[in-house]
Amino acid sequence: MRLYYDNAYATSFEAHVTATADEGRRVYLDQTAFYPTSGGQLHDLGTLNEVPVVDVIDEDDGRIAHVLAAPLTAETVHGRIDWPRRFDFMQQHSGQHLLSAVIPQPTLSVHLGLELSTIDVEADKLDLTAIEDRANAAVFANHPLAVSYEDAATATGLRKATGRTGTIRIVTIDGLDRSACGGTHVRATGEIGPILLRKTEKMRGNLRIHFLCGHRALRALRADHAQHGAAVAQLTEAAREADKRAAKLALELAAYQGRELYAQSPRQRLAGPIDESTRAVANAFLTAGPGRILFTSQNAVLFASNQVHAGNELKPLLAAHGGRGGGSANLAQGSLPDAAAVEAVAVALGFPVVG
Repeated sequence: MRLYYDNAYATSFEAHVTATADEGRRVYLDQTAFYPTSGGQLHDLGTLNEVPVVDVIDEDDGRIAHVLAAPLTAETVHGRIDWPRRFDFMQQHSGQHLLSAVIPQPTLSVHLGLELSTIDVEADKLDLTAIEDRANAAVFANHPLAVSYEDAATATGLRKATGRTGTIRIVTIDGLDRSACGGTHVRATGEIGPILLRKTEKMRGNLRIHFLCGHRALRALRADHAQHGAAVAQLTEAAREADKRAAKLALELAAYQGRELYAQSPRQRLAGPIDESTRAVANAFLTAGPGRILFTSQNAVLFASNQVHAGNELKPLLAAHGGRGGGSANLAQGSLPDAAAVEAVAVALGFPVVG
């Protein structure tokens, strides 16, 4: 008896051993809750009398073989299912039924793997966002899932015709899907959890959709977030290093420009923006020898000299022409109300002509 047919939520059970093989490592029971690998879904794991079950096989004669990690000699067993693994596959399998129901094109094959699940559909391309939206809307609607048994010859409304005869097990998503299936499923679509479509790929003229459901989808989204965060941090650090290199190069260029200006004349006036680069040029200019240099913009000045006290020279001139500012012995700067005031200060400092 396959207990999982009617209760996929049973995590433990009692059973009698009906036969063994492989020196007690292959065990057959009169009833079991262990799901064998079949229908694209992998087998359960767990224990029989605390002995790990490493494989569950649906044999050709209809018996279920429990392959154990060590021999078992008992006549009765207590079985325990690895519930996190079971529920994970319940989410994936029910999610697959839901996806197959909302995708207009026929589902050709299914694989429910340990890490990722796939559906092959008869299509060239699909709007994954639209499908993902429809599937998750059905999750949020919490449609009930139910199991029934019907005669294959009279069962109607199946999403895909079954080649089986006699009594078949049918899994129904209320209002959405009816499929012949022997797998384990959740009670309602809300238990599937989020459905995440990862990618598609061409496969023998059809389209393979990679998907994740429930806890797998959450883990994938968290991993994506962490990966994106790490990538952003890496890019930010690279940009920071690039800024540092650019700043260093700018200072090196400013030093070269300052020395070149001094070589042309120890007394210079230049127009342009007054910024960190300008100050670097001025400092480099002074290191080349005795001199003075003035930078002017529309409403600001920067004066550098190692012949007079730059701050003492500039500050009173700024105040006299409606400006303000000051500085040290070698470097001073300030702001002024307009270009006329700038020119007046320049003339007072002995720089009447813009170079």
